[in-house]
Amino acid sequence: MRVLGFGDNIVDRFVDRGIDYPGGNSVNVAVYARRLGLEAAYLGVFGDDDLGGFLREAIAAQGVAVDRCVVKEGESGVSTLRVDDGDRIFLGWNGGGVTVSEPLVLEGDLLDYVSSFDLVHSSVYSRSESELPKLAGRGPLVSFDLSSEEEFRTPSYLDRVCPHADLVLLSCSHLDESATRALLAEAVRRGARMALATRGVDGAIAHDGRVTVAAPARAVEQEQVVDTMGCGDAFLAGFAVSLLRGGWSAVATSAVSPAAAGSPGEAAIERALHDGAAAAYEQCFVEGAFGHGRAAERPPVASMWRAAEHER
Repeated sequence: MRVLGFGDNIVDRFVDRGIDYPGGNSVNVAVYARRLGLEAAYLGVFGDDDLGGFLREAIAAQGVAVDRCVVKEGESGVSTLRVDDGDRIFLGWNGGGVTVSEPLVLEGDLLDYVSSFDLVHSSVYSRSESELPKLAGRGPLVSFDLSSEEEFRTPSYLDRVCPHADLVLLSCSHLDESATRALLAEAVRRGARMALATRGVDGAIAHDGRVTVAAPARAVEQEQVVDTMGCGDAFLAGFAVSLLRGGWSAVATSAVSPAAAGSPGEAAIERALHDGAAAAYEQCFVEGAFGHGRAAERPPVASMWRAAEHER
């Protein structure tokens, strides 16, 4: 089984520690899948600055293949944040750099390469929405992180992504259970085969159009938490890897309803929720997304940065 992270990479700069860590939603899912024993690769654009080299080296050091990535002229994405009582607080970012401004286009050999994976994961931070339809019928399952911002939950945005996704992840810590369940149902109605909501200490819920399954979070003492960076990505990786090992795969949608197509079944979903919770629990004890930190560079001019209105 092979997992590909397709899209964003970024440097997470912890101002309270003075340390830069490698990260990015698509990167993290690939790294965590590799740590769970699957073959994994990352595909995206690196900046040609020093931080781009740092990111590429750090990802490769995790055993994740980066040989099909592209280096383009421009700066790397950098987000600034601090940790308060174990919780990450985003302070701002530089817009994502060249990774976001010049994303990869899937065509020819590159499309064939991406299609060779069992699962391809991307996110709202990857500018990959236009590439998702190209994967239809080519073999891989597609997962997509819809994050927590309202701009990525509008009907028009969901209609761009959900029909082309076998699994969408929504961060719902700020929503009550009723609103969370309604959002999952909406994502499935708009075409997603399955929708997964992470709710922090309140656990997680998955819905596939036929069944809705909930599971609690694994308890962790707050004083033991290093930081929560990457916990949602770790949950997704643990959930998806569990389903893959249980036989989850892309299937034709003919003769079955779109909502039921490719559903792994209630028992497998419940098991995957517990496996996702276990992966998120372990991530609480990791610095940054997956370690590999180094002393932070001097920050760019303050005027170049935008305040983060929402969590990335």
